[in-house]
Amino acid sequence: MSFPRIIIHTGRIKENAHVISQLALRDGISITGVTKATCGNVHVAKAMLEGGVNGLADSRLSNLRNLRNYFGNDVTLLLLRLPMLSRVEEVVETADASLNSEISVIKALSSAAERQGKKHGIMLMVDLGDLREGLLPDDVREAARVVNSLPGVYLQGFGTNLTCYGGILPTEENLGELVDIAQEIQQDLGKELCYISGGNSSSLHLLGTGIPRGINHLRVGETILIGNDTALSEPFPGTRADTFVLQAELIEARVKPSVPIGKVGVDAFGRVPKNPEDRGLRRRGILAVGEQDIQPDGLTPMDPGVDILGASSDHLLVDINDNPDELRIGDYLSFTVDYGNLLRAMTSPYVNKVVL
Repeated sequence: MSFPRIIIHTGRIKENAHVISQLALRDGISITGVTKATCGNVHVAKAMLEGGVNGLADSRLSNLRNLRNYFGNDVTLLLLRLPMLSRVEEVVETADASLNSEISVIKALSSAAERQGKKHGIMLMVDLGDLREGLLPDDVREAARVVNSLPGVYLQGFGTNLTCYGGILPTEENLGELVDIAQEIQQDLGKELCYISGGNSSSLHLLGTGIPRGINHLRVGETILIGNDTALSEPFPGTRADTFVLQAELIEARVKPSVPIGKVGVDAFGRVPKNPEDRGLRRRGILAVGEQDIQPDGLTPMDPGVDILGASSDHLLVDINDNPDELRIGDYLSFTVDYGNLLRAMTSPYVNKVVL
């Protein structure tokens, strides 16, 4: 048994994927499962597919390659991050389609696809105000005409990203604008496209009540993975948050003052520590995991009477004074994780991954 470790409950992930896929299906929407927070973990991807998602997406080509090697050509793979011009050959080799906003890159993808004898799907991204990737609405029509004229690629549809950078929420109005743009261009081109992709997990709160007719695709990671409604920052109905559990070993347990002693400077990361409440002498623990692997403010203790105090690069400090168990050196504590901590822990080579 090696710590720190993150326990991956694939059955619970499958349950979450099933809940979301079935809910989306009622509105005629297919779900692509996003695996990027788990570094393209094939066990997580398999659970998503068994739960009902229609394809997989990731932002890293190395993750997509792992998925392709595991699933072969039986699963449709989408590259989420805009392709790098320097890696278009690999994009076409690995992914069935990609999100795009730059014509020069799309032309390079077209040439690469011709060389490889393939057809690569282009989902043109539209910036609806979040100011991350995407064409401005006035530029979409011309870009679509260019894509439609190129060999080796085909216009798969249109998409948008919201809440990722600017925190702009999906609404009936801005997603309605995406539908209007897509429908006008489909009429202009004289063809119906595969997808009008209305964003990510933050669009799920509109299902059943306010998602515009015409949206037929969403790219969902966080809500499937940890059951979080990213638009409302609350649990998504019917899903579980205990899908990934971080466990770390206790390496010190001692009674100490609750306030540091001496002149305060900065911590290991150059931050000025906040003055903690003076609670007198308290039993404190140190766990063998730190900010190289996690962020303390995104962990939730699963053990009773445990409070997180802070962390350095390799140590997580906790107050265990009110824990009813006689915690000893070598015992471990468990935590659920937020999305940022899931991403960090799954990326860290120092955190062991255990699949259940």
